[in-house]
Amino acid sequence: MAGVGPGTIVVLNGTPRSGKSSIAVALQGSSDALWLNFGVDAMADVIPAGLRPGVGLRPGGERPDLEDAVAVLFDALYAAVAAWSRAGRNVAVDVGHHDDYSKPLGILARTALMFHDLPAYFVGVRCPVEVIVARRDADPGGGGGGGYVTSEPDGSIPDVILRWERAVHDPGTYDLEVDTSTSSPQTCAAAILRRIGEGPPVAFAAIANPPLGPA
Repeated sequence: MAGVGPGTIVVLNGTPRSGKSSIAVALQGSSDALWLNFGVDAMADVIPAGLRPGVGLRPGGERPDLEDAVAVLFDALYAAVAAWSRAGRNVAVDVGHHDDYSKPLGILARTALMFHDLPAYFVGVRCPVEVIVARRDADPGGGGGGGYVTSEPDGSIPDVILRWERAVHDPGTYDLEVDTSTSSPQTCAAAILRRIGEGPPVAFAAIANPPLGPA
């Protein structure tokens, strides 16, 4: 459509059960603007069974046989998001970015380069691990159909959950951070819209061009 500027992209990054999907839904209902909702759950519906969990692959290098495909799937996801933005559509993307594979894949840095000319905001979705585990325990049947890892019988937190906590917010460069343990999805969505109204994004540009270390 001639004369239509690019739509806004909001990438919601956090651990599974941190509340990303709920924020994306809240964004869709928080303004008159049309927001598309795309991310891990949507990709699960289109990825062949042999490549799952695809873009939801956990930290720790557990499936090196899938890692090359995961990089391709992330690239495809963000190419679609960029195309929607260039068509004037707003897009909320819920993902859990990390680079804790058997080898670095550099997915986030490539994404930042792909978004260099688009209004793409990177939002960190925080939530204390104890709250994450309580949510998993309350709904163990989720997790894209495969089920969530829950707490151990003695109440301790499994290492697979702690790995997400260690890896997903590295490097932690965001345009905004929200905490779903203290704010509702609607409050988080309102904060994101305020940040968009305050000015252009900066996080992806910083990720694409990290500062040089000491000489």
